[in-house]
Amino acid sequence: MDTTAVERSAVESSAWPLRVEHARDGDVADIVALNNLFAPDGLTLHRSTAFVVSHLQDYQVVRGPDGALLGQVALDEYSPSLVELVSLAVAPDAQGHGLGQRLITAAESLARARGYPELFAISLAEPLFLRMGFHESTILRYPEKIARYRAISRSELSIGRKFCFAKSLTPTPTVG
Repeated sequence: MDTTAVERSAVESSAWPLRVEHARDGDVADIVALNNLFAPDGLTLHRSTAFVVSHLQDYQVVRGPDGALLGQVALDEYSPSLVELVSLAVAPDAQGHGLGQRLITAAESLARARGYPELFAISLAEPLFLRMGFHESTILRYPEKIARYRAISRSELSIGRKFCFAKSLTPTPTVG
């Protein structure tokens, strides 16, 4: 059986628990490779090794039983009160098994633990983010993101329709 089939059967098997954990130094090359697999289609922004190294403490990953990276997500801080969910990627053979949902939940938990009041994301995965309790927003609320897009490539603002999602991480006060 090839490695892909082993990973697929491991993801499908309930006997093997999927754990999301912090990325480690040895994950950098695999994170870059998985992220950049989706960059040509505009599903992720290209990430350099330097970016991943500087944000390694912000990456969460899911591994297969052999330790291979199956999925990842990261937080990218703009300020102490603003953070973006970035680099959400799941290996093609591991998609459709809830890894994206687990990774988003892990990113939310990390953002909450760090005290961010809100988490936002730019993605084409509208159904996934809406299912995860995010609401559709607008990139105009995040001028910091627009500035970063312009620094990377002006085309990032004009390629197709990008969806902006946001989720409050602070509890809503109850009246009564």
